[in-house]
Amino acid sequence: MKRIFLLLALTLSGLQLWADQAPKYVFYFIGDGMGVNQVNGTETYLSALEGRIGIRPLTFASFPNVALVTTQSHSNGITDSAAAGTAMATGRKTYNNAIGLLPDSITPATSVAVWAKTAGAAVGVATSVSVDHATPAAFYAHQKHRKMYHEIGRELPASGFDFFAGSDFLKPEPATPGEDDLYTQARKAGYTIARGYKDFLTRRKKADRMILLQTEEASRRDRSSLPFAIDRQKDDLTLTDITRSAIQFLTQKNPDRFFCMIEGGKIDWACHNHDGATVFHEIIDFDDAVRVAYEFYRNHPDETLIVVTADHETGGITLGNSNYTLHTELLRHQRMSSTAYTAHLALLEQKAGGHLSYERLRRDLTEQFGFGREVKLSREQEAEIRRTYEQTFTGEAKARESLYAGEHPIAALAKEILNHNAKLGWTTGSHTHGYVPLFAIGAGADAFHGRIDNTDIPNTIAKVAGYALPSKPYAQQEQTSPDEPAKRN
Repeated sequence: MKRIFLLLALTLSGLQLWADQAPKYVFYFIGDGMGVNQVNGTETYLSALEGRIGIRPLTFASFPNVALVTTQSHSNGITDSAAAGTAMATGRKTYNNAIGLLPDSITPATSVAVWAKTAGAAVGVATSVSVDHATPAAFYAHQKHRKMYHEIGRELPASGFDFFAGSDFLKPEPATPGEDDLYTQARKAGYTIARGYKDFLTRRKKADRMILLQTEEASRRDRSSLPFAIDRQKDDLTLTDITRSAIQFLTQKNPDRFFCMIEGGKIDWACHNHDGATVFHEIIDFDDAVRVAYEFYRNHPDETLIVVTADHETGGITLGNSNYTLHTELLRHQRMSSTAYTAHLALLEQKAGGHLSYERLRRDLTEQFGFGREVKLSREQEAEIRRTYEQTFTGEAKARESLYAGEHPIAALAKEILNHNAKLGWTTGSHTHGYVPLFAIGAGADAFHGRIDNTDIPNTIAKVAGYALPSKPYAQQEQTSPDEPAKRN
């Protein structure tokens, strides 16, 4: 009998210890497209800027708990962001393009954000792209296709989550006669909409729920995302601003418990575009946002969990393309993203009356990329610039297209030459099947280790944070969508 009482006492004490260690505050950071080499490349670049061979560690990559994550979807060996986001939000695989639905394309799967809300936590969903984009949408919406932006946007205020942030809605206009636009729908559901960080600071104390978007002027320029870090202007909303705002609002809403997903969405965009310098700047910017959460963790070390990972790798970036050398330091001479350089060239052409001289172009390439000054070019590279210039004005050279950008041929070539000289390589304009890393710190972080699947992440967060999983098993879990036949790649 004494042994039974002893075992019972040990069990109860163990349960109490687990409860005491459960995080009250959970940060879930997702670097879209951020594979192992994107992280390693950024740290290598930072070290090269100091004149050293090696790495200068990022904050999140220095977290003590590390895992490798597999990312395949239900339908494809290579996932898209919708299926990956759904897996990382709900713990369930689905077909590419699906948002928050199981493979039958009918059954909704609830997310860890919903589980956190049910457990009494304040909940935030934030991103550097639009609030209805694939990754944030997977935490609150249920749609057959990721491009159903208006339908996804309708579900945002219906979620009842406390805080949203991003650039804007992609399709806020009414879809049917008599319907309110999405801003009005959100306000009627009790959300205060702030435009920019200063406006947020003014409005947050009186708000019950909050949507933080960039300024209307910024959205007129580009509503789809915040500017790349390398292109940022003084008053642009940043992911660091968003993270700081999320903490301020969620602790105002519930000082005892919150969950927040924060996505660095444009790492992926830069990788699709094979823009190495812009990728590394985006990851540094993402790390700056994580550092805000890390400072919160330092003030609440026994109550906070930070998980940093990615949905998939994009671009198949390689660190090295010849002769055992790297020259990532050359990337420092790129002054703007190749997307922004396309707009810059259009402006130069306009100022030149529609015909930009080769001499003026060549000076500009030196100013914006260091060509011929810090970045030495081969005769072949110089000839290729001249040839592309001539073909551009005869119409032979066409704009280069990637998933999120159309580029001036000269902008595309300049980026390619700089990548080549820095010794970076790329294998695809799409995603890959490569592992992505996971880094964690804080209460419950030791539950993340080894090789795991992306579906394990939300389930593990729920377990350590004490969120209850759905009481009923999802129906038809292993069925294939009739719209998306299974592909075993």
